[in-house]
Amino acid sequence: MKAEQMRRKDKEVVDINEKINIIDKCKVCRLAMADDNQPYVIPLNFGYVYKNDILTLYFHSAYQGMKIDILKKNNRVCFEIDCNHALIEANEPSKYSFAFESIIGFGKIIFLETDEEKSYGLDQLMKHQTGKDIKYQYPKDQLKSVNVYKMEVETFTGKHKFCLNY
Repeated sequence: MKAEQMRRKDKEVVDINEKINIIDKCKVCRLAMADDNQPYVIPLNFGYVYKNDILTLYFHSAYQGMKIDILKKNNRVCFEIDCNHALIEANEPSKYSFAFESIIGFGKIIFLETDEEKSYGLDQLMKHQTGKDIKYQYPKDQLKSVNVYKMEVETFTGKHKFCLNY
């Protein structure tokens, strides 16, 4: 997939370390998918790994539901994360603005099958959400009952706007 051309170059985040820093601060990912011609978006907690210039996002859920039905038919997805929100006030309503940091990307979902893959994905999710880099032990019955999947990100862009007291 071709990388998105950013209209507002003054807000574009080009440095990969800055992009990863944004990802690290955000805790909720909105995953967008399409069921035929019907869009569907859902907020999810996530974990991630950035290694060898490849970003991989990890998610978990039940094995059933609308999201899973759609992803099994069409694993092409878009994600969006954002954080560090702040209202930027002004003297006139039309001059108000909003500070933020965000990442948008495209890729595909792959369902993880083995206990080892699932454990790794869950560890990445736990690491990101808790800030603790621990290799957890998951009982086999729990691994069997949870659906773990990853997004292989093909392209992603970053954007930010800061306010003076940010």
